[in-house]
Amino acid sequence: MEIPRGSSLAVIGPNGSGKSTLLGVLAGTIKASSGVATVADRMPALVLQSTDVDRSLPITVRETVSLARYSTLGLFRPFTSADREAIDGAMKRLAIEDLAGRQFHELSGGQRQRVLVAQGVAQDTGLLLLDEPVNGLDVTSRAIILDLIDEEIANGRTVVVTTHYLEEARRYDQVLLLNTTAIAVGLPHDVLTEEHLRRAYGGRLIRVGNEFILDDPHHSH
Repeated sequence: MEIPRGSSLAVIGPNGSGKSTLLGVLAGTIKASSGVATVADRMPALVLQSTDVDRSLPITVRETVSLARYSTLGLFRPFTSADREAIDGAMKRLAIEDLAGRQFHELSGGQRQRVLVAQGVAQDTGLLLLDEPVNGLDVTSRAIILDLIDEEIANGRTVVVTTHYLEEARRYDQVLLLNTTAIAVGLPHDVLTEEHLRRAYGGRLIRVGNEFILDDPHHSH
């Protein structure tokens, strides 16, 4: 498969189907056991799901976002005006400026996820990889992140998102349906059909009228 520059891809499938692994291969953090993954842009920005943070780790929100710039700046060079602009801009877009001095571990789950997405945006690379960026978030954080993704795509950034939400998957240019192997890939209305979804989810797919519900025991939704 191919993801054109400046387009978007949703990767959907049951728990353990390989979604996060695929992002890791694209980001270069996981070595492919077979096949080839080629990324045309420089190092992609990989945003993982927000997790609990050791409370003994002394790092503020602004410092967390600032880590994004070290991939190109290096550890010992001072920030330039461009670095500071990228950090400030990402924090503003994710509505976390007022949290700048807070300790990262003190934040709610939605706030932490917005900080991590801001870190990915501040890296300012051509490919943004997001691993279930809105899973289980509050309404406000979910809306802010989804709007940010739309803006990034409109601005020409390539975006790959893993998700468990059918409606969210339909937002993107292409969908890859996985269950340890590719079930289908293409336009959302061609991929997210009852036939393909039943192949991927089996008995965990429930039809209610014209809608489908995914009964995944590992995810509350």
